[in-house]
Amino acid sequence: MVQALEKQAQIKQWVDVCSIEDIQPDTGVCALVNGEQIAIFRVGATEEVYALSNYDPFSKAYVLSRGLVGDRKGIIKVASPIYKQNFNLKTGECLDDDTVKIPTYSVRIDEGRVKVESCF
Repeated sequence: MVQALEKQAQIKQWVDVCSIEDIQPDTGVCALVNGEQIAIFRVGATEEVYALSNYDPFSKAYVLSRGLVGDRKGIIKVASPIYKQNFNLKTGECLDDDTVKIPTYSVRIDEGRVKVESCF
Protein backbone atom coordinates (compact mmCIF):
# COMPACT_ATOMS: atom_id res chain seq x y z
CA MET A 1 0.00 0.00 0.00
CA VAL A 2 1.26 3.50 -0.88
CA GLN A 3 0.47 6.40 1.42
CA ALA A 4 0.52 10.03 0.36
CA LEU A 5 1.87 12.71 2.67
CA GLU A 6 -0.36 15.73 3.16
CA LYS A 7 2.56 18.13 3.38
CA GLN A 8 5.96 17.85 1.84
CA ALA A 9 8.52 17.02 4.50
CA GLN A 10 10.87 19.85 5.32
CA ILE A 11 14.56 19.25 5.77
CA LYS A 12 16.03 21.06 8.76
CA GLN A 13 19.69 21.85 8.95
CA TRP A 14 22.03 24.15 10.84
CA VAL A 15 23.50 26.94 8.69
CA ASP A 16 26.92 28.26 9.68
CA VAL A 17 26.78 32.06 9.93
CA CYS A 18 29.95 33.37 11.60
CA SER A 19 32.32 33.00 14.52
CA ILE A 20 30.98 34.05 17.92
CA GLU A 21 33.98 36.40 18.05
CA ASP A 22 32.63 38.22 14.97
CA ILE A 23 29.74 39.53 17.09
CA GLN A 24 30.76 42.18 19.60
CA PRO A 25 29.15 41.86 23.07
CA ASP A 26 25.65 43.37 23.28
CA THR A 27 25.36 43.90 19.53
CA GLY A 28 23.78 42.20 16.54
CA VAL A 29 24.70 41.14 13.03
CA CYS A 30 22.53 40.35 10.04
CA ALA A 31 22.76 37.11 8.06
CA LEU A 32 20.91 35.91 4.98
CA VAL A 33 19.71 32.38 5.77
CA ASN A 34 17.60 30.54 3.21
CA GLY A 35 16.51 33.87 1.70
CA GLU A 36 15.53 35.42 5.06
CA GLN A 37 17.32 38.32 6.76
CA ILE A 38 17.97 37.17 10.31
CA ALA A 39 19.30 39.38 13.11
CA ILE A 40 21.61 37.51 15.49
CA PHE A 41 22.38 39.06 18.87
CA ARG A 42 25.13 38.28 21.38
CA VAL A 43 24.28 39.12 24.99
CA GLY A 44 27.30 40.34 26.93
CA ALA A 45 30.70 38.72 26.44
CA THR A 46 29.07 35.29 26.77
CA GLU A 47 28.02 32.72 24.19
CA GLU A 48 24.36 33.57 24.80
CA VAL A 49 22.87 34.30 21.37
CA TYR A 50 19.39 34.91 19.99
CA ALA A 51 18.06 35.08 16.44
CA LEU A 52 14.96 36.84 15.13
CA SER A 53 13.73 38.49 11.98
CA ASN A 54 15.70 41.54 10.95
CA TYR A 55 12.46 43.17 9.74
CA ASP A 56 11.04 45.98 11.86
CA PRO A 57 7.27 45.97 11.24
CA PHE A 58 6.88 49.55 12.47
CA SER A 59 9.41 51.24 10.16
CA LYS A 60 8.98 48.56 7.47
CA ALA A 61 12.77 48.30 7.16
CA TYR A 62 15.32 45.53 7.72
CA VAL A 63 17.20 47.20 10.59
CA LEU A 64 16.76 45.28 13.86
CA SER A 65 20.32 43.90 13.79
CA ARG A 66 21.45 47.51 14.35
CA GLY A 67 19.25 47.94 17.41
CA LEU A 68 20.29 48.46 21.02
CA VAL A 69 20.48 45.32 23.17
CA GLY A 70 19.40 45.63 26.79
CA ASP A 71 16.74 44.50 29.21
CA ARG A 72 13.40 45.67 30.46
CA LYS A 73 12.46 44.36 33.88
CA GLY A 74 14.69 41.32 33.35
CA ILE A 75 13.52 40.60 29.78
CA ILE A 76 16.37 40.54 27.26
CA LYS A 77 15.35 42.81 24.38
CA VAL A 78 16.43 44.82 21.37
CA ALA A 79 15.21 48.35 20.66
CA SER A 80 14.64 49.18 17.02
CA PRO A 81 17.03 51.88 15.80
CA ILE A 82 14.22 53.72 13.97
CA TYR A 83 11.16 54.21 16.21
CA LYS A 84 12.58 52.49 19.31
CA GLN A 85 9.97 49.73 19.75
CA ASN A 86 11.38 46.94 21.92
CA PHE A 87 11.29 43.24 21.01
CA ASN A 88 11.80 40.31 23.36
CA LEU A 89 14.85 38.43 22.02
CA LYS A 90 13.51 35.07 23.25
CA THR A 91 9.95 35.28 21.91
CA GLY A 92 9.90 38.05 19.28
CA GLU A 93 7.01 39.76 21.08
CA CYS A 94 6.89 43.54 20.94
CA LEU A 95 7.11 44.88 24.49
CA ASP A 96 5.39 48.11 23.46
CA ASP A 97 2.50 46.65 21.45
CA ASP A 98 1.26 43.19 22.44
CA THR A 99 -0.47 42.73 19.07
CA VAL A 100 2.89 42.57 17.25
CA LYS A 101 5.28 39.62 17.20
CA ILE A 102 8.18 38.88 14.86
CA PRO A 103 9.60 35.45 13.98
CA THR A 104 12.39 33.92 16.05
CA TYR A 105 14.85 31.24 14.99
CA SER A 106 16.75 28.49 16.76
CA VAL A 107 20.42 29.42 17.12
CA ARG A 108 23.37 27.71 18.77
CA ILE A 109 27.13 27.89 19.19
CA ASP A 110 29.05 24.87 17.89
CA GLU A 111 32.83 24.90 18.33
CA GLY A 112 32.87 28.69 18.40
CA ARG A 113 30.64 29.04 15.32
CA VAL A 114 27.16 30.60 15.32
CA LYS A 115 24.65 28.38 13.56
CA VAL A 116 21.00 29.08 12.74
CA GLU A 117 18.44 26.34 12.10
CA SER A 118 16.78 26.61 8.72
CA CYS A 119 14.13 24.61 6.87
CA PHE A 120 14.55 23.76 3.20
